[in-house]
Amino acid sequence: MRVHVTELQNGDQLSNDTFNNYGLHVLSKGTILFSHEISRLFQHQIEYVDIDERNAAEPEKRTLESTINPKWLPTVQPIYENAVKSFESLFSKASDQGVIDDSEVSSMLQPLLNNLQLERDVVSMLLLLNTKDDYTYQHSVQVGMLSYYLATWVGYTDEDSAQIGKAGFLHDIGKCRIKDDILNKPGRLSDEEFEEVKKHTIYGHEIINKSFDEPFVAIGALQHHERNDGTGYPHGITGDKIHPVAKIIAVVDIYSAMISQRVYQEKRDLLFVLKELYRLSFKELDPYTAHTFIKHMMPNFIGKKIDLVSGESGMIIMTHPTEFFRPLIQIDDQFIDMSIERDYEIQHVYI
Repeated sequence: MRVHVTELQNGDQLSNDTFNNYGLHVLSKGTILFSHEISRLFQHQIEYVDIDERNAAEPEKRTLESTINPKWLPTVQPIYENAVKSFESLFSKASDQGVIDDSEVSSMLQPLLNNLQLERDVVSMLLLLNTKDDYTYQHSVQVGMLSYYLATWVGYTDEDSAQIGKAGFLHDIGKCRIKDDILNKPGRLSDEEFEEVKKHTIYGHEIINKSFDEPFVAIGALQHHERNDGTGYPHGITGDKIHPVAKIIAVVDIYSAMISQRVYQEKRDLLFVLKELYRLSFKELDPYTAHTFIKHMMPNFIGKKIDLVSGESGMIIMTHPTEFFRPLIQIDDQFIDMSIERDYEIQHVYI
C-alpha cells in the first residue's frame, strides 16, 4: 500500500527500496519504520512510500515501547538490571571495606557499554528502564551510561569514553558512607544534613584512590558538584580548574536526577529538563559540554507527539542544530519551522 509519510506508523515495513529525488538510496526494502527512520524520509523530502499491508485487527499502539526498536529491549534491559543490582553489592562492599575492585566494576559496566550502540533513542531508553526503586543505584548506572555517550559526543575516543563512563558510574560511590536516613530522607535536608551529604565527594575520591590508579575517575567523584561560577562544592573552584571529565558528569548527573522518579519528586517533562540544563549553561555548567549534550539529545524527540501552549497538538519532524528548542513541527497537514515562526511554543512532549 502507498501512503504519505505523514501517515506512517511505528512498525510499518517498507515493501520497496526508497530513493530521494537525486537517486540516493535512503532506506532498504523490509526496513521496519520507527521515529528515526521516518525522520530520515522527511529529511530527504520523500513524500510517499510503499509499505506492507497493516494488520487491521491491531490498532496502532502509542506506547513508549512502540517507539523503540523491539530488538533492543530484551538485550539491554537484563544487562541494565544486573548492573543496578551489582552496584548495590559494590556500594555495600565499599561501605564495609573502604575499597572497590576494579575488575568487578568493569564486569558490571562493560556489558552495558558494549550494547549502548544498539539503541539510538537515548531519551526513551532511559525512561523505559527507569523505575521508582533503588534510586541511588539506578542513578549511578544511568550517569555511567550517559557519561559514556557525552564523552563520545565531545570527541573522546571509545577507549577514553569507556573510562569516563566508569567515572560516571562511580561518581556517587562516596554516598556509601552517608547514613541511609539522610540519603533517603523524603523531605528537605537540614543545613547539618546537607553538609554531611556534600562530603560524599571527598569520600568517593578517597575510596577510588585507595582502590586503583585512575586519577580522573577519582577526580570525577571529587568535582562533579563543582560549578563554573564557584558556587559548587566541596572546594568552590571555578572554570578551567574543574576537570573536563567532572564537567561531563555534572551535566548528566543533573539530567538523570531530574528525569528520575523519587519518593519526594515526580519526574519532570524532558523538554523542561533540557531547557533547565541550557539555563544553567550560562552560569553553573560548562556551556560547550551542556550544549553538546542538548544538541545530541534533541534529535531523540523526532517523531514524538507534542502539545503546544496554544492548545494545538502535533509532532516534531526535525530539530534545529542551534535553536535547540525550536524544531520543525507538523500540525495536521501543516509544517511549521519554529525557528522562524516565533509565536509557537512547545508545552509538552509525549515520550
